[in-house]
Amino acid sequence: MLPLSDNVPTRTFPLVTLALIGANLAVWVLYQLPDLEGSVYELGFFPCEADRSCPDQGVAFPLDVLTSMFAHGSWMHLLGNMLFLWIFGNNVEDALGRVRFPLFYVLAGVAAVGLQAVVTLAYGAPGDAEIPTVGASGAIAGVLGAYLVLYPRARVVTLVGFLLVRIPAAFFLVWWFLFQLWYGGFSLVEPQAGGGVAFFAHIGGFVFGVLAARIAAVNRRPRVAGPW
Repeated sequence: MLPLSDNVPTRTFPLVTLALIGANLAVWVLYQLPDLEGSVYELGFFPCEADRSCPDQGVAFPLDVLTSMFAHGSWMHLLGNMLFLWIFGNNVEDALGRVRFPLFYVLAGVAAVGLQAVVTLAYGAPGDAEIPTVGASGAIAGVLGAYLVLYPRARVVTLVGFLLVRIPAAFFLVWWFLFQLWYGGFSLVEPQAGGGVAFFAHIGGFVFGVLAARIAAVNRRPRVAGPW
């Protein structure tokens, strides 16, 4: 299933969403492609940084928390994340505004890697905390959580095979979550070897998005265009 658009019109130009997409693409093309494996270890966040148990603890923490949100492990990882950020992020930006949305996005990413770090350190096997976490999907999970609160009746135009199907947004968001879980190898306490975002990172971002949207945008519930 490939999402193409939704039925929620935006009232403002999605400047921040486009800037985030541009930043992710720029990091990938200009910095990561020349040395993908090295960049994952350089830009990724290691859970062991949180309790300073990494063998080679650097001085980048907590900067690694931020840089990990703009690094990816593959073209599929990057393009999939950017597609979802565009379709759902422009509407959440429209609801929260250009000032609150980037703050919300970063905090969702922090919540994602934070919960993953806690779970990995508490329940992971030896060495799990030394696997880097990368990707925008933790922050995007926050965007999807906010979207679910703000647009519960929205529908997503989706390409299924050769057919265009209008799918309820709630169903589609559950599908995205399961797809990310599958793509991450159903890893509960650690990301994929070589860099990834594991299951509890998505939970952390998504739950943060739901709660933040309820608190920050309770009086700004947007319209959904059309009954479809």
